[in-house]
Amino acid sequence: MNDESRNHPFRDSGQDLVAADKCPDTLQTRAPAYRLAFADQDFLTREDLRPVRLQLELLKPQLIMDERGIETTIVLFGGARIPAPEHRDQAKSKALADLSPYYDEARRFAKIMTERSLGSYGRKGVIVTGGGPGVMEAGNRGAADAGGHSIGLNIVLPHEQAPNAYVSPDLCFNFHYFAIRKMHFLMRAEAIVVFPGGFGTLDEMFEALTLIQTHRMKPVPFLLFGKSWWESVVNWSQLADAGVISPEDLDLFRMVETAEEAISVIDGWKKPC
Repeated sequence: MNDESRNHPFRDSGQDLVAADKCPDTLQTRAPAYRLAFADQDFLTREDLRPVRLQLELLKPQLIMDERGIETTIVLFGGARIPAPEHRDQAKSKALADLSPYYDEARRFAKIMTERSLGSYGRKGVIVTGGGPGVMEAGNRGAADAGGHSIGLNIVLPHEQAPNAYVSPDLCFNFHYFAIRKMHFLMRAEAIVVFPGGFGTLDEMFEALTLIQTHRMKPVPFLLFGKSWWESVVNWSQLADAGVISPEDLDLFRMVETAEEAISVIDGWKKPC
């Protein structure tokens, strides 16, 4: 117990857990109704408690990152299935194997940005990824190459998603709700970089663009790696020509090919008036 809790007029909840464990084993103390509410998993996972769980998922990473002094992040989105170059022969298709250079670019970008972050003692420009394999692993790996820490925002899924070995363990979070996870991606973002990926990457990219477009989020450098990829996946000009977005919405992002080009855009970026 810390000094603050010793001086608090109410008992520490941890003390109550210890006391509850020492209670006599009776029908009454074994009954679910007798469990302390905050220690009752069956109670906390009831449908009625969803608002509480949403709040807890928002609050836990927030408090931990605040305690670590993390002020701003560099968000890195990208495909979980893109292999590292040394594993490209294990890819399920040649097309997927051909995307492996993006792993290297993500790793180099994260390394350079983390080296810069160390100048603020790891408080600013911290790399944050989804914490999984593929491009996400590359981002966390690049941060580890630089000797810095990085954040992983994992989520419980039936397949694919488990923390990669390069996420800083004390900054490795797990989520149930996609919405809260997305909030933590963007709450501290000073730049967003997006590599080729599937539905998850597209979802994250378009939600972030929508928030900036609608002024619900401050404009930040927004970079898409791989012009040929993105122009083949999304007909950007058709969106503007059809009038479903404004022509100036195409200025919300830039396409780049290399880590150095991305960093140059970030360094030269000026916040719109």
